[in-house]
Amino acid sequence: MSIPAFSDIAKPSNDLINKDFYHVAAAALEVKLKTPDGVNFTAKGTSAHDGPISSSIEAKKGIQNGTYFHSFSTASIPVYSSPTTHISLLSVLSPSWRQISLHTQLTRNGAGISIIQSWNTANVLNTKVELADSFAKDLKVEVLNNFSPASGNKGQKLNIYFKQQQFHSRAFLDYQPSGKVTALADIVLGHEGFLVGGEAAYDVQKAALTKYSAAVGYSTPTYTAAITATNSFNIFAASYYHKVNKSVEAGTKATYDAKTGTAVGIELASKYKIDPLSFAKAKINDRGIASIAYNTKINSGLTFGIGGSFDTQKFNEAGHKFGTSFTFEG
Repeated sequence: MSIPAFSDIAKPSNDLINKDFYHVAAAALEVKLKTPDGVNFTAKGTSAHDGPISSSIEAKKGIQNGTYFHSFSTASIPVYSSPTTHISLLSVLSPSWRQISLHTQLTRNGAGISIIQSWNTANVLNTKVELADSFAKDLKVEVLNNFSPASGNKGQKLNIYFKQQQFHSRAFLDYQPSGKVTALADIVLGHEGFLVGGEAAYDVQKAALTKYSAAVGYSTPTYTAAITATNSFNIFAASYYHKVNKSVEAGTKATYDAKTGTAVGIELASKYKIDPLSFAKAKINDRGIASIAYNTKINSGLTFGIGGSFDTQKFNEAGHKFGTSFTFEG
């Protein structure tokens, strides 16, 4: 089986408990479009129960070997060069606007580059460049830039992923406009279904370890179990996921916060696949909050979801939440 990333050791149970419950927002809309030349556009909008509507638009372009991609530009800054690969950053500067894009010529066999640009209602432009197998086999590098036309630079990030048959490692470098630099690295080792992993965060300016975590797990095609100790060993969680049959999934999670000393939190969830195009989910926690959800693929271009959350101990009072989700694809 594939070795998961550190944050995904308990992914099956976490996804069962947290994903596809639509009461979190009053309404959510997602539109996915793909142009004939291979550009993927994704527009998202979310209406919160309390607060403003948030939205974003994203474009992703994959670059094939031996082709060019560039945006409007006036300057070229070499970043990496080899006999087979040349990468440059292009920037456009004006008194009120800055645009960063990638210009690349790639002829290395098996290598691939994707460019993702998004703009959200916080007026932040996010640009991400993904380089898969460009520098070494099974090595993926991401370069991210965040920029606000109103306030300027919002920081840069460098993410590195390296995965082999029996281990999965990641490193994240975060640079803030204030000059603060933080680094986070994790690794997971696996053998015959057994998993063990660790994570550490480091503040470069303070030269201090700021966070550390550890996890162990066991994974098979039908069930997974994991124990995690995160947030510098202050939050402990034990989770279990079981695929009962092709239609039924069940999972549970227990969480204890040693720092606050609160009671252990318990969540139970289940998913039932009604038919190949629809499913229903339900969950309940130790506080008596129950949630239900239903998802169906109406046709090839529309997926609809609806859900609700109810306080079973205060059923006659206000505070229950309902939400819907629409996903259009074309």
